[in-house]
Formats: sequence, C-alpha cells, structure tokens
Amino acid sequence: MLLACKSNINNMSTLNLTREWDKTFPKSDLVNHSKITFHNRYGIELAADMYVPKNAEGKLPAIAVSGPFGAVKEQSSGLYAQHMAERGFVTIAFDPSFTGESGGEPRRMASPDINTEDFLAAVDFLSTNDLVDPERIGIIGICGFGGMAINAAAIDPRIKATVASTMYDMSKVNAEGYFASEDSQAQRMEKRKALAAQRTKDFAAGTYERAGGVVDPLPEDAPWFVKEYHAYYKTERGYHARSGNSNDGWNVIGCQSFLNQPLLCWAHEIESPVLLIHGEKAHSRYFSEYAFERMTGKHIEGESAREGNKELMIIPGATHVDLYDDVKGVIPYDKIESFFKSYAR
Repeated sequence: MLLACKSNINNMSTLNLTREWDKTFPKSDLVNHSKITFHNRYGIELAADMYVPKNAEGKLPAIAVSGPFGAVKEQSSGLYAQHMAERGFVTIAFDPSFTGESGGEPRRMASPDINTEDFLAAVDFLSTNDLVDPERIGIIGICGFGGMAINAAAIDPRIKATVASTMYDMSKVNAEGYFASEDSQAQRMEKRKALAAQRTKDFAAGTYERAGGVVDPLPEDAPWFVKEYHAYYKTERGYHARSGNSNDGWNVIGCQSFLNQPLLCWAHEIESPVLLIHGEKAHSRYFSEYAFERMTGKHIEGESAREGNKELMIIPGATHVDLYDDVKGVIPYDKIESFFKSYAR
C-alpha cells in the first residue's frame, strides 16, 4: 500500500509505484512493508520502501538506506533495510533522484549535491514520522552511496550514526580513475573534452545517450571485479528491470559533476560515529581506507581499525559484491545493529 505520513508538505505520490513484491530478495514475515514517497529540496519526488517491525511499540530508531550506485531499492538497499527492520528499526530504502521509481528528468543522472540531498530528505521524512524517535536516526550508504552518506553526515547533525558498506568515493574515482591511474591534469582535461562533446551531441539529437550498464555478454578477459558485477546485476541473483546497472546504465554525461566536487572534503569534521565496512579482497577497499584517513588522519591498509568513534571493519576474504547480498552470508548485520544501537540513542 501507499502510506500517507505526517508532513508539512503534501507527500502523496504522483509517481507510478508498483504494488507487487518485485524485490531480488524474499519478503520477511517479521516486518510490515509499504510504499512511501517524499520530496527533496529540489522538488524531486522520491520513492521508497518502508519496513516496520511487526508489533512495534513506541517511537523507534530509524535508518535510511540507499545504494549501490546505479542500483535500485529492490536490490541491496532494500535487503539491508529489511534486515535492520527485523532487528527493531523503522527503515526506508529509497531510489535516488532520476533513478528507479523516483522522479527527476532526465533519467539516469547523478549529482554529488542532489544525491546527498536525497539522504537529507530521507532524514526529513523520518524526523516527522509518528513511528520514529527523531533523536535516533542513522543512514546506510552502499557502494557509491557510501560516499554520499558520509557527505550527508558531514552536513547534517540530525544523522546520529552512519554506515558506509563496500563504499566508493564517486568523486575520487571519476577525477582520478581506479587506483589513481588517470590522476593527471592532462587526463582530466581529456575527460572534460569528451563530456563536453557528448553534451553538444546530446543537445543536437534531443536525447541523452546511455553509457551502458554492466557489460553483457561478458568478455573472457574482463577484470575480475567486472565479472563480480556481472554475476550480480546480470543474473537472477540481482537483476532488476529498473536497475541501470542491470540494463543500459547512466547517461554518458551522468557523472560529469563529480569531476570537480570532492565528496569527502569535510569528512574530518564529522562529529557523529561512522562505521566503514569493506571486504578484504575488494578491488575498492582503498576507498574506505581513504575515507577513514580523511576522518581520522590515520593511514590504514588491509586491516580493521578504530579511532575515536570512527571505525573501519575489514571482512576477511570478502570481495566488493559479497556485501551486496546474502549469498555468502558475510554482511555483518549483528555489527551494524550494535553500532546503531550504541550511538543512535
């Protein structure tokens, strides 16, 4: 059902929301599920799935979840949200602006500003919900939305605790390439020129060319982490019809603004607790290590660490995509639960 919630803004949906259960994971008997909508400060209507523990009493702690980058709420974020609802939290898993069932045109665009605002708008919604204790609100960002979650925590003290799971810093990877392989002024200028040319081409054509999702069919010489993405997004394990990664991907110019807007610029000023979770064997592990260093000044490689209320948890043997779902059973839900219950109170 569509849930109408207390708000000073009319948040009843004008979106076309599916009514059937179309997630990539089974429905839990321990929670009540409903569809909700809310607006961000850019006037974009966001669609979300809300999970509430059955027989819940009183005002509960709450968590907003989004990611991975290019995924939809019917994939990893919904799975995390449902698990945390089973553990006593009111949760919402939302589609970011321009993606999934959420509004915004043109489709499949991204923005460090707007996507950070999406998290803040989710906190707006939870803060005014009758089921939620507004002093116990946290957020979870997965993959590329881990960076957005940290950015949101840096700007909004209503967020009492943040978890970034298998995070990407989308500004860092767009500006520098993987492992700083494109980290020169000349290489960045070539990217800028290519994106500028694409904008001219798109405007002349009156369309927005898509970059393509996860490559399919998969080349034999594809990097191992691309094979991991394929195993999730392009198979029954994680495929979803509304997921950009499962289909035709972002607009070619979709990540242009990440080139010169560093997400973690003010991460060192976050006063609230942050838990970074990453797989030991993930190609992307260095993003979480970089985020930990940005927040604490402490350089770490390949091991778990804690500095004050900032923590880096490395999952032995796990890869990037292992933290997307329950196939290998390595997502540390117990740790996430104890983390939020320790700080978001």
